[in-house]
Amino acid sequence: MYETILVPTDGSDSANRAVEHAFELANRYDASVHAMYCVETHRYGEPALSSTELVLDRLEDSGAEMLQEIHERADERGIKCTWDVCHGRPWEEAREKAAEYNADLIVIGFQGQSHSRPGKVGSVAERILRTADQPVLTV
Repeated sequence: MYETILVPTDGSDSANRAVEHAFELANRYDASVHAMYCVETHRYGEPALSSTELVLDRLEDSGAEMLQEIHERADERGIKCTWDVCHGRPWEEAREKAAEYNADLIVIGFQGQSHSRPGKVGSVAERILRTADQPVLTV
């Protein structure tokens, strides 16, 4: 049923549950997982040698560490997992990555780190739900 599952993550508890769910689906359907982390450059702009550049570098490094950990967890379970860090708007990048990797499903956390509306779908998840060409599962 699924061959490639995309999992956008920001390291939140909800995103971590989404990763675990994606792993379960990957095991069930012998699918691969592609994990992604997006540095939200629209919040800061694309800098040129400034303190903003240092912030973005730290975010990118943190995202890469998180994705490497996800990759190692997948490897321990025998799941093929690729990952990448990108820059931009998370919902737009998730759509692009889903198309690039021919994802059959996007699994995303219900709310991310910056959620401010308890009990409501987060803004990134909501935009992906509205605009993705693939089925989207929120966890």
